Amino acid sequence: MSDKITVYGFEASTYVRTVRMVLAEKGASYDLVPVDIMVGENTKPEHLARHPFGKIPVLEHGARRLYETSAISRYLNDALAGTSLIPDGLMDRARMDMGLAIHDSYGYGALIGLAAQHLFPEFVGGASEEMRLDCLEKSRLVLTEIMKLRGDSPWIAGATLSLADLFLAPVCFYVSLTPDADTAFDAPGFADWWARVQGLASFKATEPDLD
Repeated sequence: MSDKITVYGFEASTYVRTVRMVLAEKGASYDLVPVDIMVGENTKPEHLARHPFGKIPVLEHGARRLYETSAISRYLNDALAGTSLIPDGLMDRARMDMGLAIHDSYGYGALIGLAAQHLFPEFVGGASEEMRLDCLEKSRLVLTEIMKLRGDSPWIAGATLSLADLFLAPVCFYVSLTPDADTAFDAPGFADWWARVQGLASFKATEPDLD
């Protein structure tokens, strides 16, 4: 498909970065239209017309519009040319789906909550040592279990990069900027995976400008 691709979202959002990494892996060009959630742009009528729940990202591909990162990323994987980010094998697809579910259900809240304690405490209602320690413990558990899922494979779902890697990487980026990074990342196998992620051209090209 050659239709124009537009992503609506906040550059610093981890889910927006996931979609942008998928597009980068596919070699697709797109326009990023800023929707700054920090100043409430996601609650304005023009954005609510795109996403009735006021979230980001939203994707437009020609006349098609989608929201929710899981749906967007799977759609882009199938709609665009290039190497698939969804494994062929039954078990590897299941590993990817488990990794995605762990991230969305348990990982995002813990990891972004930990990062927020240091980087943007106002996002979580202010700094709290109790919350920091709770998020730190849960973050280590999440990363430990995802690395168990990965096993001896180079990527979470097997021999090739998958959506599971592209969901987890942006959240880990924020944790890496905090004093708790070494403790949170102290999961067997994580260092090897993290080094591999940081070497991805798609990861480098989508790093948010936090200045």
